[in-house]
Amino acid sequence: MVLGAPRPRHGTLQRRHTMKEAKDMKNRLGIFRRRNESPGANPASKLDKVMKSLKPSPEEALKWGESLEKLLLHKYGLAAFRAFLRTEFSEENLEFWLACEEYKKIKSQSKMVSKAKKIFAEYIAIQSCKEVNLYSYTREHTKENLQNINRCCFDLAQKRIYGLMEKDSYPRFLRSELYLDIINQKKPSPPL
Repeated sequence: MVLGAPRPRHGTLQRRHTMKEAKDMKNRLGIFRRRNESPGANPASKLDKVMKSLKPSPEEALKWGESLEKLLLHKYGLAAFRAFLRTEFSEENLEFWLACEEYKKIKSQSKMVSKAKKIFAEYIAIQSCKEVNLYSYTREHTKENLQNINRCCFDLAQKRIYGLMEKDSYPRFLRSELYLDIINQKKPSPPL
């Protein structure tokens, strides 16, 4: 550090980091945006056509506002919600919920045991790398469930995290610029 040079404040660095993350996510989602093609331009590549077909119409995206469940069931909606949560540094809730959904599909008991331990270590254990916000009762209940592993081990914790997303993150997503851009997208004007 140079003597006499002002030291950056932690808040400024964090703000820059947040802005950088937000721009990065906007760039990543840019592949889903529709581009107006000028008349006579070369036809879009296959990838562009596929990406455009995945992007919902504004009417379809409006349905995401009816419930968190409808948002999570739509591939593009899920991707948009995940990108939004990343900008808020709270994607661990969605990742945990998705991990639980995948866990419920496991048929092999041995795979179920290893996946349950991984989910607990990653999301539920105190001070884990992606710890989700759970009441101590829920955390202990889930820990006890690991003594007799079955498909329902994480149900209480998953329900709690779903409730948190539904009451907190989801309403903010519906007010976000990302969502508003999707539902307010303009249809390309027909060529002359």
